[in-house]
Amino acid sequence: MHETNSTDHAADLDASPGAAIVFGASGGIGMALSEALDAQGSFTRVFRFSRSNSPGLDLTDETTIATAARQVRDSGLTPRLMIDATGVLQGDGCIAEKSWNQIDMAGMLRAFAINAVGPALLIKHFLPLMPMHGRSVFVTLSARVGSIGDNRLGGWYSYRASKAALNQIVRTAAVELRRKRPEAICVALHPGTVDTALSSPFQKSGLQVRAPAVATQELLSVIGRLQPSDSGGLFDQHGEAIPW
Repeated sequence: MHETNSTDHAADLDASPGAAIVFGASGGIGMALSEALDAQGSFTRVFRFSRSNSPGLDLTDETTIATAARQVRDSGLTPRLMIDATGVLQGDGCIAEKSWNQIDMAGMLRAFAINAVGPALLIKHFLPLMPMHGRSVFVTLSARVGSIGDNRLGGWYSYRASKAALNQIVRTAAVELRRKRPEAICVALHPGTVDTALSSPFQKSGLQVRAPAVATQELLSVIGRLQPSDSGGLFDQHGEAIPW
């Protein structure tokens, strides 16, 4: 990833007015991202989609994703930045397994539905809305534990595997996107350990846990530095590549 000296991340994100979209906008990181993008004023509108917003967006119901995409298209605004801040580690039918003895088919399928299939459907319906020319960015929040090469601790079978699947989906979508929109970018970002409902049961002493607002500024800084050559990559909150 190329470094810049610019501190004006809003200008880096988009040189022309358009729309920003946040999926999972009611969650800790998603809400912080939505508020930060609104405060920057770089976009004509910031769309916020989640299960609790109207219209509701449910990653396990493709019709709701199609409806959200239609709302953006009908607005006449060009999406320049899309951030998928959805995901599940434990709860909602999923568990963070400590051993293979805890693997549960229904829970694993639920993890894949939310962490991999849902983002794939976002890609299906929203990447075609990206402009044919000019910079645009699609980001999905992945996780370092989805890295196969970086897996030294084991555990968390469903979460690790579903995030690894997400990383492959991003990589594959970036190949297709490059053929159709060479200036567009599609990446997966690891936000680090953030003080949210997802991570709170697993926060340990020694971990660098940051507030959602702090993590948001880190993520927006990385997004502002992304180049088309970075498309298809997996990066951490500092912009460093994570092994597959």
